[in-house]
Amino acid sequence: MTNEELQKRDERYMQLALAEAHKALDKGEVPIGAVVVCRDKVLARAHNLTETLCDVTAHAEMQAITMAANQLGGKYLTDCTLYVTVEPCTMCAGGIGWAQVPRLVYGCADDKRGYSRFAPNALHPKATVTAGILEEDCRQLMQDFFRQKR
Repeated sequence: MTNEELQKRDERYMQLALAEAHKALDKGEVPIGAVVVCRDKVLARAHNLTETLCDVTAHAEMQAITMAANQLGGKYLTDCTLYVTVEPCTMCAGGIGWAQVPRLVYGCADDKRGYSRFAPNALHPKATVTAGILEEDCRQLMQDFFRQKR
């Protein structure tokens, strides 16, 4: 697969993650969405549910990992890619690492809570990371949400 083909595929799946982020926004949640893809098949789509479930661990990534593991019938997502609109936090990076996700793709960085600042080694040692896919769309959604909150 060429870099251009990979970029187009990543953008297509990030669009699905953005659609999930908009679902979170509609529920008054922090607008973050995640999608797990395995061999070009979407296994899970999720968004933040921390307010809805009154559960601080109900982040989009954690929801997506659980759904994908249930679909596969096992706890390891060794053939999957996780797409998420915002850089995962430390908790989610730990979950991504424990699930042995080999590839993480995210939209915009999270300078305040992102794993790369606090736990840069949390992912599986062989995992690859692609950042900046549809970055501006992802960032704008977050900025608009927090601007409205203030």
